[in-house]
Amino acid sequence: MAVRIRLKKMGRKARPFFRLCAVDSRNPRDGKVIEELGYYDPMVSETDARAILKSERIDYWIGVGAQPTQKAGILIKKYGTNGSHVEKQKSALERIKATRPAARVAANTAAE
Repeated sequence: MAVRIRLKKMGRKARPFFRLCAVDSRNPRDGKVIEELGYYDPMVSETDARAILKSERIDYWIGVGAQPTQKAGILIKKYGTNGSHVEKQKSALERIKATRPAARVAANTAAE
């Protein structure tokens, strides 16, 4: 069985969302997956916070011979183990977390 690491399209029209998955290469793009390895949301405003990956599992699958597709390979190179944008990703996620609690507090106050 030839395993590929590729993106599975989710979401709705004009609001894409992708899951990074280990898939049998004979299955269709949105078909049955072996394991989900992370996700990629191109609609997130912070560029470096768009991809969240399970680096240990990606390393395992690459170690046993899985081949990433072109876009998956780019995401793995940037945000995988020893990626070129890992530090930028951590700071972007911190900025997002810093802004979200204020919105939650306002929403909870309005609900009461």
